[in-house]
Amino acid sequence: MASQPEKMIIVSNRLPVTVEQNPEGLRLRVSSGGLVTALHPLFIESTRSWIGWTGTDASPEIERLLENCSRENAIAFKPVFMSPQETSRFYCGFSNEIVWPLFHDLQSRCNFDPTYWEAYVSVNRRFAEKVATEIHGGDLVWVHDYHLMSVAAELRQFSIAERLAYFHHIPFPSPDIFEKLPWRKDVLNALLQFDILGFQTLRDRRNFIACLRKFVKHAKTTRFGKDVVVDSPQRTTFVGAFPIGIDYEDFACGASNNAVAMQADHIVKSLNGCCVILGVDRLDYTKGIPERLAAYRHLLNFHPEMRQRVALVEVVVPSREEIPKYLELKTQIERQVSEINGQFGGPGWVPIHYIHRSLNRAELLAYYRAANIALITPLKDGMNLVAKEYCASRIHDDGVLILSEFAGSAFQLNCGALLVNPYDTRAVADTIDVAYHMPLTEQQKRMRRLKAQIRRENIFHWRDSFWGCGVLASRTSLPEALRCADETSVDM
Repeated sequence: MASQPEKMIIVSNRLPVTVEQNPEGLRLRVSSGGLVTALHPLFIESTRSWIGWTGTDASPEIERLLENCSRENAIAFKPVFMSPQETSRFYCGFSNEIVWPLFHDLQSRCNFDPTYWEAYVSVNRRFAEKVATEIHGGDLVWVHDYHLMSVAAELRQFSIAERLAYFHHIPFPSPDIFEKLPWRKDVLNALLQFDILGFQTLRDRRNFIACLRKFVKHAKTTRFGKDVVVDSPQRTTFVGAFPIGIDYEDFACGASNNAVAMQADHIVKSLNGCCVILGVDRLDYTKGIPERLAAYRHLLNFHPEMRQRVALVEVVVPSREEIPKYLELKTQIERQVSEINGQFGGPGWVPIHYIHRSLNRAELLAYYRAANIALITPLKDGMNLVAKEYCASRIHDDGVLILSEFAGSAFQLNCGALLVNPYDTRAVADTIDVAYHMPLTEQQKRMRRLKAQIRRENIFHWRDSFWGCGVLASRTSLPEALRCADETSVDM
């Protein structure tokens, strides 16, 4: 195991707590986002600082709540506030109308408004200013995700010399997609101000290196063991692929709970004993929900024997509904669900059970246990931890995972999942049919392979791999790195 840094400062767009208004006033609750869920097992181990946006503009009351929460959790929650205009231009604008669609290969959805870039740089500077007030000698600053790609560049303006690390949770696009970004060189040069860069998959790392070669000619890339060293005029950056995992034992143990088992039985009975097909997604056009519903309609059309034998439970967690495109998507999904239920449903059988809300942990585990098939078909995804959570929760080693080949987790889970192209409606429908008829022995063989993979490369393995690269970056000078490196022009 790599040694932990003396102190870590985590920086992400949102804090791991959300501000809520209730009749008694403001209160805090633990956030339900994927990044927070993934990092939670790590930050509870020891005291760390976490810097992030509260989702609100400045408020002394919120600052007092966070101070109290920090004392209770032995972690310092340090807020960054944004005005409504900054929220519109930085978060809704640059982050979610430019970077999010572009990096998911959906450039037709981009709005390259130049005021968005100005707001992005300004807010990244605000985050950097907050980090600069918290940092002490020997700290490792670990910045997370695409909202904050310029934080290191802003910190270097303050002559910060501590190690700065960045992990990119979403896909990184190929050069022919990335070149659409008007500020492509600015973003790449900003990322090179980090000492360590982590990506989810080798594909993402290859895309990043390819973008450097095309757009940042002064950057020199060399192989250093399993990682890549990028030498630019300001510094040496270590670049690696570190697929994020889950706390496997926590999910397996939680799914074994008697109350969860009873709830799972209740779900199955409420669906009249049908084979349960489960989809769990945040409301987002990258998750392929309309395409999945179209495939399910195809299944019922062309495999009529499946009617009244299967039931699709589609859980859609509300997200970004202040953005018009997301409201349009919600309307489209609800219309499809209504049409399919109206076309195929009958007495005692509803083809789709649509849940538009967040599930608490016990509910989620119960649905994972109840589901015979998990249908995880994003159009593009950095990793997709739902697929891993489902497998970890299958305590009897049964069940079938159908997974999009465009999910980052497909690189790890092709050992047992049925991989599909989410755009191929007929193929997805046929794969559901295959999963339904798969013998139990075949299910168990596949699920055991999946669980072994997920258990081995869990969230702690991810942390140790990343920190190992961090230790390397702190102990290795450029001359030493280049003596050990194999300079190469081949695909990395």
